[in-house]
Amino acid sequence: MSLSFLKPKKQDLSALVAAIEANTRDDTLKRFLPEEAWPVLASYLIPEDVQRGHVLISQGALDRTLYFIEKGSLRVHYGDQAGQVHIATLGAGAVVGEGAFFSHIERNATVQALEPSRVWGLTPDRFDRMSKEHTAVALSLAMTLGAILSTRMLDISKRVAVS
Repeated sequence: MSLSFLKPKKQDLSALVAAIEANTRDDTLKRFLPEEAWPVLASYLIPEDVQRGHVLISQGALDRTLYFIEKGSLRVHYGDQAGQVHIATLGAGAVVGEGAFFSHIERNATVQALEPSRVWGLTPDRFDRMSKEHTAVALSLAMTLGAILSTRMLDISKRVAVS
């Protein structure tokens, strides 16, 4: 008996890869993740279309899903009683959610769609499965996310604005 229905479905990531290639920011995936990783990742990512105003990540949530942005733009902000601190606006070709993906602690910011957007999610369970089935790609992705996180932390003073 075949259990092929248990295997992840390979998705077409060509539009996502094109967005990543067009991204010119310092914290871009193309600087760190080898092109040959994408065919493997295609089997583990879950596409999601979100409308303007949709909250993809809620501050305080325990979800650890990582998101790759294919199209649209997302606003990252931190809120407290004094107001909101705008951390970043991320567009096509960027990744978001890497902090909680690694830390296993609650989300420290909210991520909301500024316009209709398409994102690709990678859950911790799917990453764990990938790390067993494609160890080199999982390690490469982890190192890439670490490099992006480090780049963003070093550059945070340039991107914080209070609103």
